[in-house]
Amino acid sequence: MALEVERKFLLPAYPEALVQSGELVIQSEQRIEQTYLAIADGQELRVRRIVDLATEAVHFTHTFKSGGGLSREEIEYEIAQGLYEQVMQAVQAIPLTKNRITARWGDTTVEIDIYDQIQLSVLEVEFESEEEALAFTSPEWFGPDISTAKEYSNKKVWRDLQTRRPS
Repeated sequence: MALEVERKFLLPAYPEALVQSGELVIQSEQRIEQTYLAIADGQELRVRRIVDLATEAVHFTHTFKSGGGLSREEIEYEIAQGLYEQVMQAVQAIPLTKNRITARWGDTTVEIDIYDQIQLSVLEVEFESEEEALAFTSPEWFGPDISTAKEYSNKKVWRDLQTRRPS
């Protein structure tokens, strides 16, 4: 199982000036629909439909995550479109939708998630180790560190979305 080590920040505004100046270089943008199949005891199962907005290539993933905080165990693999559609039909859930912008800021890769159903933008940085994550000093434009703030987790936002379903 792979270890995912990341820090998340509550991005106060899209850094358009940094993009315009070339300090933040956009590498890709994806449209993501994410649905949880199970959430319990620090573990989660989810599926995603991911569209590359430049090429329009579509792929589907199934992910298992375990743990919390800066480090989590993660297994992710691609699944067939047919399997994704069967699961979505069976679950009958509202997917969490967002655009993910992957960019380079100096030597650092950042991922910016801009959510549709709620007013939220999050910036993530992945690291090789917890020591590296803890030693990282973020610039002010990243916003506050929300790495351990459960109210901003994708699964919490997704759960809240399900309670807003029409009857």
